[in-house]
Amino acid sequence: MDSQPAPTIQIGPHQLNGQLMLAPMAGISDQPFRRLCLERGAALATSEMLHSDQRLWQTRKSRQRLIFDPRDGLASVQIAGADPSMLAQAAAACEQLGAQVVDINMGCPAKKVCNALAGSALLTDPSLVAQILQTVVAAVTIPVTLKIRTGPCRESRNARLIAQIAEDCGIAALVIHGRTRADRFKGEAEYQTIAEVKAHCGLPIIANGDIRNGPDAKRVLELTHADGLMVGRAAQGDPWIFDRIQHYLNTGQQQALPEGPEICTTLLQHLEMLESFYGPVMGPRIGRKHIGWYLKHIPGGETLRRLAMPLEQGHAQRELIDQWFTTHQPEVACAA
Repeated sequence: MDSQPAPTIQIGPHQLNGQLMLAPMAGISDQPFRRLCLERGAALATSEMLHSDQRLWQTRKSRQRLIFDPRDGLASVQIAGADPSMLAQAAAACEQLGAQVVDINMGCPAKKVCNALAGSALLTDPSLVAQILQTVVAAVTIPVTLKIRTGPCRESRNARLIAQIAEDCGIAALVIHGRTRADRFKGEAEYQTIAEVKAHCGLPIIANGDIRNGPDAKRVLELTHADGLMVGRAAQGDPWIFDRIQHYLNTGQQQALPEGPEICTTLLQHLEMLESFYGPVMGPRIGRKHIGWYLKHIPGGETLRRLAMPLEQGHAQRELIDQWFTTHQPEVACAA
């Protein structure tokens, strides 16, 4: 099969260079990880969820989620909340700080978010959804996108209704995770609802949920006819997943997984970026979870992870990892 150019997606005035996106994930899709994914095939990487209450923006976490760098492509930030006015003010503030796209979170199933009637809890109140979307779109000059689930529960999949509201309110693109709020992350994602939305909605539709590789991506695109795909948990420790998926979509052929030297180089780069971004104390601490994800499928990786976990200094983490990969290079290369 001949390689074909990757389709693109239009979000307001912005044309993405591809159809694959990194999902906004709290504590994961920070600037260092977004940059790695963008360098490896993601066309858009939206920042971690930001609370719409600007009184909470003085925390270190919130301030760092509002750092936009031209090297990171289109600056997209996700906001969450349940008060239309507060969400509109937050969106306007994000625009003033340099955001080029604002994404509204109506897909998060976390209890602490839903208990505040935000995230996917909003799907139970379409009239409030409409009020929020109208108010936010009117408050900014940049495109507003929306991320939802298929509905509150399996007995009430109302994504078609929410999609129609979104289109009527001027939303620029819609991401749909193929689970309900009640499903959380259990079971398998279903795509029939996304297909129904796509068939009846004129917005760019992005399918999300259980996209782990090229064959998954091809199947989801065929089932839903979506314009693009969003990858979340499968990208943890694997920023190369976007290039591999796109290669499969273009050629029908599986691309080889990265081998030991490339994994080592990227992991070290990631840890350096985390230390530079968060500082010498928080950087190495945040890096621990990423180390575990990178090493998850590597022979002997669990042993290396346990050795790295107690280390408090970034240079010690990196020296250990570099030495381990140098010593175990033949075994890692064979496994890859």
